[in-house]
Amino acid sequence: MFSFPIGDRRCLRLLEEADAEELYEVVAANREYLARWMPWAPAQTPEATLEFIRRSRRQLADNDGFQAAIVVDDQIVGQIGYHHLDWVNRSTSIGYWIAEQSQGRGAVTSAARALVDHAFGKWRLNRVEIRCGVGNSRSQAIPERLGFTREGLLRQAERVGDGYVDHLLYAVLSSDWSQERPR
Repeated sequence: MFSFPIGDRRCLRLLEEADAEELYEVVAANREYLARWMPWAPAQTPEATLEFIRRSRRQLADNDGFQAAIVVDDQIVGQIGYHHLDWVNRSTSIGYWIAEQSQGRGAVTSAARALVDHAFGKWRLNRVEIRCGVGNSRSQAIPERLGFTREGLLRQAERVGDGYVDHLLYAVLSSDWSQERPR
């Protein structure tokens, strides 16, 4: 099983089918919180969680990015991954979520930094984007903390529940990113 350390007692681990129950339990325990920002959260089932993991394995096999569990003290507390790799334009976007009680401890920032480092260092991409729901200040803090540039507002970019959520678009270019920046 692939595991990448991202700090003291924290790591990223590629999702495996065996993670389905634990990942679903984290979603179920945080459903009300996640449903404010994630359109899939209200109806997430154990079967849908397993299918998500299977799709993520196909994504990896197709060289289209990957999805990883955010693990703290050997427990899954969230998930992060690449939505899609645009090899023609050398770009990607990153999405993430974390259990409400695990926020504020730097796990997502460390995880996102690792994915940006991988995108620029391993894949030699040129651009990485992160979109955050307007009003989701904790999510917005991640790209801001990592030095991304806020490029604009995407109006009604995602349907969540019965309404639409505006997104803030953040991006960083490989020429702006330095692995020597303060951690």
